[in-house]
Amino acid sequence: MPKISIVVPLFNEEESLPLLIKAITDVMQRENYSFEVIFIDDGSTDSSFSVLKEIRSTHGNHVKIYRFSRNYGKSAALSIGIKHAAGDIIVTMDADLQDDPEAIPEMIQIIDKGWDVVSGWKKKRYDPLSKTLPSKVWNTGISMLCGLKLHDFNCGFKAYRKETAKSLEIYGDRHRYLPALAHWNGYRVTEMVVPHHARKFGKSKYGVWRMVNGFLDMLTLLFLKRYLKSPLHFFGVLGFLMIFIGTSILGYFGVEWIITQQMHIRPLTILSIGALIVGIQFLSFGFLAEMLTNMSPRDSYTIRESIE
Repeated sequence: MPKISIVVPLFNEEESLPLLIKAITDVMQRENYSFEVIFIDDGSTDSSFSVLKEIRSTHGNHVKIYRFSRNYGKSAALSIGIKHAAGDIIVTMDADLQDDPEAIPEMIQIIDKGWDVVSGWKKKRYDPLSKTLPSKVWNTGISMLCGLKLHDFNCGFKAYRKETAKSLEIYGDRHRYLPALAHWNGYRVTEMVVPHHARKFGKSKYGVWRMVNGFLDMLTLLFLKRYLKSPLHFFGVLGFLMIFIGTSILGYFGVEWIITQQMHIRPLTILSIGALIVGIQFLSFGFLAEMLTNMSPRDSYTIRESIE
């Protein structure tokens, strides 16, 4: 019987936490799973951490708690939770009671059939149209860009094999694209319909900037997918193209000057010099990117307190 780690990032969910831990515990004990629940308090400003400490005192070693010194975001919380997870299968879910732990056994069964990632699909949602409509458009676009067709990339309810989850670099807003990252790394990804419930307490953390940031992160991922190991291949092509254009134009004017013995400063001359400068800058960027590749640590998050 595999051990299950359930990773729960949270921000200001004090009312939901007692109900959530009860629902998780009921399912895990009924199925006779060995399990742990890892809560990551992402800088909550309410009483969430106090509630978590009460949960720990009641449930003992089944519960681990990590508390950030400030709000770093969901990707940071997931990164820390997965890093400290000891289970053979790692399940991630939100703390707002919209994800139903009753779906976890089916997810585990699908993992046992040979899949590496099971991504939840909230087919019937209880969110407002202002959230569901952009989400549908978004998921269609992301599926086309990354080559993996899923209905709900942004669903936080997922299950991973341990080695798959721990191989993923999670930062920025990458939590939205973890199935795509796993797919690009050669892991088998599928999805299953999961129940979705209306939010009982608090308010959604969704905002328009999440969509903008997510789009920018997707462009970053597409760039890294192709040029992570050799960024000079990207910047070098642009650099040489600009240098070729600038050199060609200046060469033409040089020949003209030799023949006519007259030099005229034209807008095209200035543009060609600019192209040369930009081309050299692109090459410089490429060399710097090559030097910095994989040198910068990503998980620079401050954990204020931990209870393991």
